[in-house]
Amino acid sequence: MQCKFMAVPGQTLTFSSVEEELAKIAKLVSHGLCDTYILMTNARLTGESEKKIRAEILAQGVKTARILSSSWLNQTIAENQRLRMLVPRVYGLGDLSQILDERAYSQARALLDYLQQDLATFVPTDSYRNAARAVSDHGFCLLLGEPAVGKSVIAATLAMTALDSWGCLTVRADTPSDVVDHWNVNETNQFFWIDDAFGSVRHEQALTDDWARRMPKIMAAVRGGARVVLTSRDYIYRAARPSLKEYAYPLLREQKVVIDVAKLTVGERRQIVYNHMRLGDQSVEFRGEVKPHLALFAEQEPFLPEVARRLGNSAFTQGFAPSADSVREFMAKPNAFLKDVYQGVESSHLAALALVYQAGELDAPLEISSSEKRELVSLIGSDVTATSNALLVLEGTFLRRAASINSVGGEECWTFRHPTLREGFATFIADNPNLLKLLIEGLDDAGILTQLDCGSEEHRGTLVVVPPSLYLTVARRMYGMRADGRPLRVTDRWRLNHAWFAFLASRCSRKFLETYLSIDPDIIARSLNFGPYLSAVPEPALLARLHEFGLLSSSQREAIVDGVGDLAVEIPDSGWLTDRNLLSLISDEERVALLNRVREELMPELNVTVNDWYFNEQGDSAEEYYGPLLEALVEYQDEFSKRGDGGAARAFSRAIEKVEILQFEAQHWQNDGEDMESRRQRSASQSLLSRLRDRDSDQAESGGRSIFDDVDR
Repeated sequence: MQCKFMAVPGQTLTFSSVEEELAKIAKLVSHGLCDTYILMTNARLTGESEKKIRAEILAQGVKTARILSSSWLNQTIAENQRLRMLVPRVYGLGDLSQILDERAYSQARALLDYLQQDLATFVPTDSYRNAARAVSDHGFCLLLGEPAVGKSVIAATLAMTALDSWGCLTVRADTPSDVVDHWNVNETNQFFWIDDAFGSVRHEQALTDDWARRMPKIMAAVRGGARVVLTSRDYIYRAARPSLKEYAYPLLREQKVVIDVAKLTVGERRQIVYNHMRLGDQSVEFRGEVKPHLALFAEQEPFLPEVARRLGNSAFTQGFAPSADSVREFMAKPNAFLKDVYQGVESSHLAALALVYQAGELDAPLEISSSEKRELVSLIGSDVTATSNALLVLEGTFLRRAASINSVGGEECWTFRHPTLREGFATFIADNPNLLKLLIEGLDDAGILTQLDCGSEEHRGTLVVVPPSLYLTVARRMYGMRADGRPLRVTDRWRLNHAWFAFLASRCSRKFLETYLSIDPDIIARSLNFGPYLSAVPEPALLARLHEFGLLSSSQREAIVDGVGDLAVEIPDSGWLTDRNLLSLISDEERVALLNRVREELMPELNVTVNDWYFNEQGDSAEEYYGPLLEALVEYQDEFSKRGDGGAARAFSRAIEKVEILQFEAQHWQNDGEDMESRRQRSASQSLLSRLRDRDSDQAESGGRSIFDDVDR
C-alpha cells in the first residue's frame, strides 16, 4: 500500500495536479510494491474530477484506489478530539466552526491569531503531554524552564485544547486578581492561562504576594472545576517559592503538576530544529550549507527552541557563516548575535521596536499622540509613516500582532514575539543615554517599576540599566507615583504600592536610594507604620535594604522591632520568624525576647484569640479566612518545639486543632449547596486524558537516514 499527501490549500484538485504521480504509481506496481493507493489532499474535489482521477490510478494496475479530500480531513479533525490534542497543529487545518460552538469560536480565533506560526512548527513533546494530563487530572499545571524553552507556546496550545476537548471558556489573565475577578462559581468549565506568573524577567515580589493572598480562592476555583496553567522562568520561581507557602497548598509540591519544559528528548529536539528550518524563510542554499551541522545544533546544552526558530529565520542570521563552530556559538551565545542584529537594523525598524518596548503592548493600528513618542521616533531618525510600515515588516520575526484574547471587540496590539527579544533590545538600548532618557520619560508607571534597574547588579533577567546620570529622573517619577493622588481601583492601588516598594528594595543601588531620600525624606517614617501580615507587607523589604546600606538610625531599627512584637502577639503574626528581610533587621537576642513575649502574652490568651477569629468570621472561603491564623499557630508551635519548650508547643497544638475544626465546619456549610452535576461533569472530563497512553516522541531514523536529509529541498 502507498499513501500520498498533496498540499494545495484553498484550491480545487484537478487531473493535471496528479498526472506526474501516475508514472510513479506504475513503477511501484511493476515492482510489486503497490496494490492499494491512497491520495490525501487538503484541496477541494469535485465529483467529476474524483471519478477521472480514480479511473486513471486504477489504470496503472493498482487493485484499490481511495481519494480523501479536504472535506474528509475537516470531518476527521472535527470528530476526533484525541487527534487534535496530540497533534495541535491540525487546528489550523480544520474548519473551526465545525469543531467549536459559537461561544468559543471567537476565543479560538484569537488564540490561533496569537499562535500563528507556532502551531505550524509545534512538536507535541513529553512535556506537552504531561502538562495536558496535569490539567485534566488535577486542574492545575505550573510550566517551568529557562527563557526560550517553549513554556508560553505549550500554555497557549493547552488553552486551545481546553476550548475544544473540555469546552472551557478561556481567560488569559495577567495577575491572580484577574483570575479571582473572572472566576464564576456557576461556570464549571473555565480555563485560566497566566504567563510569567511571578514576573516576566525578574522576580516581582508584589505578584508573588498577590498569589500568596489569593491562592486559597484559586485552589477553590480549581476544586470547583476551573483549570489553571501558570508559566514561570525557573530562577524566578525559585525566588518566589518561599513566599508561596507550599506546605499550605500541597498541590504545588506535586511532581505531576510542576512540569520542567526544558526536558526534551534528542528526537524532539531534532524535530523542533527540522520544523523551524523547513518552515522558516532561509534560502535553499543556506539550508544546504547548514544541514551537516543541524544534528550538532540539536545536541547543544542548553537547547532553546526559540533560538532554533531564529536559526530558521534570515532576519537573525545576517553575516552568519554556517559551520560547526558558528552553529555551536549561535546556540551558546544567542544574546551576542541578537545585539549585533539590533545594531544593524534600519532606523524605522529601530523606532518601531522602541515604541513597542516602551508601550509593552502597542495598539494596532499605530497612533502616536504624545510628544514624547514623536520625539523618540524623531531622535532615532524615523517618522510616523516609516515606523508604521516597519511594524508590518517586523511581524513574525521580532514582533507579534494579535487580538487580545480577553478583549470584547478583538482589539489588536503589537508585542515582542518572545521575551528574550525584548530583553535583548533592553541591553541594546541601554548603550544610548540620549535615547534611554526619552524612553524612560515615555514609560507609564508600571513600565518604570518593571522594566528599569537602577544599580542592583542583578544579571539574571535583563532590564534597562539606568546610568547614575538619570537617577534623579527616575526618582522624581517614583515620587510622583506616590504624590499625584490619582484614583485607582483597590487592587491596582495594592499592586502599585507593593511594586513601588519592591523596586526600591530590590532594583536600586545605595546611590539611587540616597537620591530618592533627598526628594522624599519622610519615606522612612512612613515605612515604619507597617501592618500585618509581615510576610506580605512591602515595607520591611525596603527597611532591610536601607539598613544594609547604613541608612537607618538605631532608633528607627528599634522601632521596627517594637512594631513586630505588637503584631506577633495581637494578630497573631509569625512572619518575623521566616521573613528574610526581618532576619537582617532583628538580632538573635531580640528574636528570643520576641518569642518570650509570645509565650507570656499570647499563649495564655489562645482560646480568646481563636474565639475572636470565629466571631469575626467573614464571607470569605474557610481556607482563605483561617489560613493566616493556622499559619501563625503552626510556626509558633514548630519554633517552640525546636527550642525544647514542650509545654508551649502543646498549647499551640491544641489551638491548632480547634481552628482546624472551625475551618472544617465553615467549609461544610460553604460546600453544602455545591452542584453535584458539576462534580460529575468534572470527574468525567478528568478521565479523558487519563485514558491516553504515552507515545514515543522520538522520530525513528532507521537505516542511517537523518531527519534533516530533505531540509534543503
